Amino acid sequence: MGTAAGSAGATPVVATRVAAACPTGWGSGVKGGVASGAVPLADIRTGRHECFDRMVFDVRGGGDEIGYYVQYVDRLHQAGSGDHIPVGGGAILEVRVAAPSYDPETGGVAYAAEVAEPLPGVDVAGYRTFRDTRFAGSFEGETQIGLGVRARLPFRVIQLPDRLVVDVAHSWTGAR
Repeated sequence: MGTAAGSAGATPVVATRVAAACPTGWGSGVKGGVASGAVPLADIRTGRHECFDRMVFDVRGGGDEIGYYVQYVDRLHQAGSGDHIPVGGGAILEVRVAAPSYDPETGGVAYAAEVAEPLPGVDVAGYRTFRDTRFAGSFEGETQIGLGVRARLPFRVIQLPDRLVVDVAHSWTGAR
């Protein structure tokens, strides 16, 4: 240990690192909230945080009760057709959001993405947990996404006004 410079008998300086207060109580089981989707999906974006990687589904006008179904799957199969969509990573998180990628009133495109392709504008290179994203389409008012992650790690789903948030922890310990 060193001492504070400039005075005799100074107090020892102790280097400490404050650990991030990572949330706990997450799990890897199926999570869902029932609600029908009449409001279209506006955007999907991601972010990196100290303890987790985050995917956000923007559903403007969707309120705080956007329906969803999130689970780990061995393979991603497109709803409706059953076609297999390859997703990179050690595990695949299937996310279904009750918000179509089209406008239910006009049939026009609300979220432009190509089936089996990475999400447009989303680059997960350099993320600790996320490895790949794949658009699986919209079927009967629900948009389906494949999220490739490093391993089958704990996750949580948060409903906020006009968006749905999926966080995947960086590790099992303390959901870090």
